[in-house]
Amino acid sequence: MIKSYRRKPGHGTPCPTYSAIRKSERVMSKDFTTLRAKYPVFRYESYSIEREAGYIALRWRFSIPGLADFEPVTRIKTDNLEIVNAPDSPRARAMVFALGLCEAVSYWKCACPPAVEILCGTLDEWGISWWKALWYHGLGEFFYRNNIKPDFSDFVTFKSAQSACEPDSFQISTFRSQIRLIPIGGGKDSCVTLNLLGGDTISNRLFTINDQCARTQCALAAGYGQEDIVRAYRSIDPALLRLNGEGYLNGHTPFSAVTAFLSVYCAYLIGAGEVALSNESSANEPSVAGTDINHQYSKSYAFEADFREYCTRHFSGGPEYYSLLRPFNELQIAARFSALREFYPVFRSCNAGSKSNTWCGKCGKCLFTFGLLSAFLPPEELVEIFGANLFEDGSLLPEFEGLCGLRPVKPFDCVGTAGEYNAALSMALRRWPADNLPFLLKEFAERVGLRDPSPYLLERNEQHFVPPELLPMTEEMYRHAASFL
Repeated sequence: MIKSYRRKPGHGTPCPTYSAIRKSERVMSKDFTTLRAKYPVFRYESYSIEREAGYIALRWRFSIPGLADFEPVTRIKTDNLEIVNAPDSPRARAMVFALGLCEAVSYWKCACPPAVEILCGTLDEWGISWWKALWYHGLGEFFYRNNIKPDFSDFVTFKSAQSACEPDSFQISTFRSQIRLIPIGGGKDSCVTLNLLGGDTISNRLFTINDQCARTQCALAAGYGQEDIVRAYRSIDPALLRLNGEGYLNGHTPFSAVTAFLSVYCAYLIGAGEVALSNESSANEPSVAGTDINHQYSKSYAFEADFREYCTRHFSGGPEYYSLLRPFNELQIAARFSALREFYPVFRSCNAGSKSNTWCGKCGKCLFTFGLLSAFLPPEELVEIFGANLFEDGSLLPEFEGLCGLRPVKPFDCVGTAGEYNAALSMALRRWPADNLPFLLKEFAERVGLRDPSPYLLERNEQHFVPPELLPMTEEMYRHAASFL
């Protein structure tokens, strides 16, 4: 049976300063103003929760009148799960409705209609402000790369009935505090979280979106089995892909917000009391110097804090969401990862090579990961992991300059701060012969110079939501990082 939910519809921060940003870093777009005039309305029409053989299917319907209808689907594999809470309870519907607003931004952005009409749910004034902030900050890179200069006050308006489901109207749900859901992406960060929390197949369940080889292999390397993974499969409506091919606006969206809402829904299904992420403190830094534009906005502490408040207000009593690695920077995480040799053959931190389970060796993420690990691993071991010495590739100089802070724009990827990267390369210089440095390390030595890594190896970030019972493992992480001084 398909259950559909539809109801007829009845202050933010200033725009970032672009004056200091080099025009050469921008990608010109179609006429934003013309598209908005031609397509003034985006509609969130309906959502549904359907049980299929071996799956729970979540469907949404969006439309831009005169342009396209969109019907994306996400399926959650259930044949290996014990479902303890109803997939379509009032609390579940609130989660799926919110997940739809995360999905909607991918479709809205093709024409950026100024009005969003919500026909299948409600938002109060607080909720409208919350979603407006997520869309604005989560699309910062999209606006920048398309040369769009939005004004927070009027880039979008949300219209819905001004009444909301009160939290106390939710049915009591089953939550098992000893069960924890751990999202894994197949990169070094989630590997460290798996190591810290241990291969406890009684208490821990893993979560993936769209199976990729590295994710399953990392789970197996950590001691888990295929049956311990909660798998979700998210599809993009072909109509959006067609519009992208025709030149409509396209670009980065806050995907980690999708991960947040979908992981909390899946945790609710199995009764898990916690969702433990692997987002670090470095995700807080903007991608473009002097602005709020952050490729990793939905991995930032600001989003984590906002999301937790949203869950408290709208899913009262649901799973607790936090990042276990928020106390640490990327250099500290790399220090821990360098000791986890079981993950060397299987982890992948490259988005470009994710589908083929390879390191592309040509992107900022590959170069960043290679540089971080160069602080802790000998050159021959790095080459074995990545398949090449990325420091010898002169074509990576622009990405290298961005990572080192020699350009105002970092690679638009999940990379850390220039300070962390420079500290890692300073440590790496000890491992390479001074009279035969590879090209990029020579550039670093000549243009940046040695930096003291101790502030980064000893750094303590107190802005986090790690539960008190897990704090001893953060202390152990700090001690391990300090041991490299």
